[in-house]
Amino acid sequence: MATNSIKLLASDTHNGLAGLVSKRLGTPLTNVAIKRDSNKEVSFSIGESIRDEDIFIIMQIGSGIVNDKVVELLIMINACKTASARRITAILPNFPYARQDRKDKSRAPITAKLMADMLTTAGCDHVVTMDLHASQIQGFFDIPVDNLYAEPSVVKYIRETVNIDEAIIISPDAGGAKRAAGLADRLDLNFALIHKERARANEVSRMVLVGDVTDKVCIIVDDMADTCGTLAKAAEVLLDNGAKKVIAIVTHGILSGNAIKNINNSKLDRVVCTNTVPFEEKLPQCPRLDTIDISGVLAESIRRLHNGESISYLFRNATL
Repeated sequence: MATNSIKLLASDTHNGLAGLVSKRLGTPLTNVAIKRDSNKEVSFSIGESIRDEDIFIIMQIGSGIVNDKVVELLIMINACKTASARRITAILPNFPYARQDRKDKSRAPITAKLMADMLTTAGCDHVVTMDLHASQIQGFFDIPVDNLYAEPSVVKYIRETVNIDEAIIISPDAGGAKRAAGLADRLDLNFALIHKERARANEVSRMVLVGDVTDKVCIIVDDMADTCGTLAKAAEVLLDNGAKKVIAIVTHGILSGNAIKNINNSKLDRVVCTNTVPFEEKLPQCPRLDTIDISGVLAESIRRLHNGESISYLFRNATL
């Protein structure tokens, strides 16, 4: 299969990650035209033939107006389908509505399932995402879903920037214990757990540390950072219990609301996010922010999928 049969598509907003993937693959982004009318309707067209081509649509969803980006993605997928593309793969590093994966109260929707249905109906043949909030979301689809992991890239970052001998992995809640334990095993480190009690949704009332962090560099790992209030409170608890310093590493840096203010006012040494969600404009506002580039993982997954190779290698190994 020829390399030029890969077609990379991206929206004109936040296509920084798509540009990095394009550069790594040596494949230019396909020319597209997107017009947004005054009533916010989207007109989309592809500037070249994609008949019988292998299409990969790279879309960063998670910041800004999420719903607009979701509809834009569906329109792009459907445009490729009606243009007779051979296969359409949606590259969604941060899967939208992943936190709404179950019916947690009466008369509530399972919106992650709705997202799966909409993507499939639009014409999507394959989905590639990273660090799903709940792995069972893969079962919501009737098409293949590959859930990549940021862990290999995180392991590489920690080894390059932190003194391993004095580090400890921290889970900010019970739900992330499995993730923290897996990372600790990879690095041959101990891990500790913070138990948080919530007075109401999105408001943590009390945190209790389980484990010893005295004179340790604490590395909090999580899949998502939204307002960063939990991370800021966790840093205080850890430092009060004798920690030397606290670093937070998260896969999806949503960084909404007062996130930047919370980070700047916190005792966190730094907050490290992958570039699954675009936050470049926030870097000048917060010198404590750092980035882990995952474009190499996405580029290699695209290459392997296109050539019919296994991508399980990427579950345990970081790319250059």
